[in-house]
Amino acid sequence: MRLWGAVASAALLSACSGGIVPPEAGSARAAASRPAPAPTPSRAPSRPGSLSETPIHLPARQPTPAIPLPAMPAPAASASTTTAAAAGVVPGPALDTLPITQESAERALTAYRLSCSALQRRTDSTGLTQGADWADSCRAAASWPARDARSFFVRYFETAQIGDGKAFATGYYEPEIHGCRERRAGCEVPIYGVPSDLIDVDLGLFSDDLKGKKIRGRVDGRSFVPYFDRTQIEEGRLQSRAPVIAYANDPVEIFFLQVQGSGRLRLPDGGVMRIGYAGQNGRDYTGIGKLMRDRGLLGPGQASMQGIMAYLREHPEEGRAIMRENKSFVFFKELTGAGPLGAMGLPVTGWASAAVDPKFVPLGAPAFLSMDRTDATGLWVAQDTGGAIKGANRFDTFWGAGDDARAIAGGMSARGTAWLLLPRGVLARRAAAVAPTP
Repeated sequence: MRLWGAVASAALLSACSGGIVPPEAGSARAAASRPAPAPTPSRAPSRPGSLSETPIHLPARQPTPAIPLPAMPAPAASASTTTAAAAGVVPGPALDTLPITQESAERALTAYRLSCSALQRRTDSTGLTQGADWADSCRAAASWPARDARSFFVRYFETAQIGDGKAFATGYYEPEIHGCRERRAGCEVPIYGVPSDLIDVDLGLFSDDLKGKKIRGRVDGRSFVPYFDRTQIEEGRLQSRAPVIAYANDPVEIFFLQVQGSGRLRLPDGGVMRIGYAGQNGRDYTGIGKLMRDRGLLGPGQASMQGIMAYLREHPEEGRAIMRENKSFVFFKELTGAGPLGAMGLPVTGWASAAVDPKFVPLGAPAFLSMDRTDATGLWVAQDTGGAIKGANRFDTFWGAGDDARAIAGGMSARGTAWLLLPRGVLARRAAAVAPTP
């Protein structure tokens, strides 16, 4: 469920490195870095079918400050550390001492129920837990009353701090833009499905040194060549090669929806069409925000998604050229079931799900964040990943869809303390395993 923080993110401000297929983090969101502030929604059409109103973009919501709880004394994890187990794990505070609200506990319990089965089947890359560790809490969660959700977490979990526990959280949401199922005046930007001639190549089949590496491209005569880039696609090279699943009315909005990886199209009749990530052209991602900042196009306070979008609209020809410098292009599919989906293949829950680095947080596990703003403080369930959500204590919080989600995610940049919630007994087992032999 793919990214937006308080300053422009690497998803907008920096380039994706490496020439292999960019990382993908499930249907909810395209791989992205520290999220940039999200714009508030465009003004709704004055009547069904009206698509010509100019979008408005309000400032991101200002947070209510809070004082984070102090972390337990522990050294910071080394930058070269690759798992939670290697980063150092220390017991955190007792769960019944943490300021867990009833609302936060209820949302987290709902989200935890969704991922429990998958959590037990997955191999935990953190090195901390085994599938069977979660069995008791999963059985209990299935019938635990929501009104007593806080006591569920107190009963079945203990807190663990990874490294120094210093946490950083951004936010993402499911964006909504105007669109149509068929092309019409004012709704003419094609949204493509996966092209029929786009080919994935597993390089590991050719060399053991390239295991896990893939490239994408197409066959041209007897050669395998890179797939069409953004400019070529926008100039019509996909005609007869890819289905058009819908149309957008604003090229800037659909550009940013590609960065996000999934979203909603508000249709002229008031209905909603949900679309999600289906593929990518294999070209490197380039963050246009960094390009604009380096060229002096963004002044102080403009390095936000709102500022970037405003500049692109005010300078349409230059804006189109800037967007085309990002050669990466995302293809979509219509989503008809529950969603958006996170990296576990399960629906993510607004105000409860978070994207994490699965090497430091078990996917499906709860965590408690005590942050310097009240909205980010509470229980979150790790149900998604992100291409640049890396390292210990890094969280990308999901806020759902709609005005509130866009406003909160747009300004989300919180710092504080994180504690994982692990099944009771895991820390004691780990301590016994690492204790020196007498």
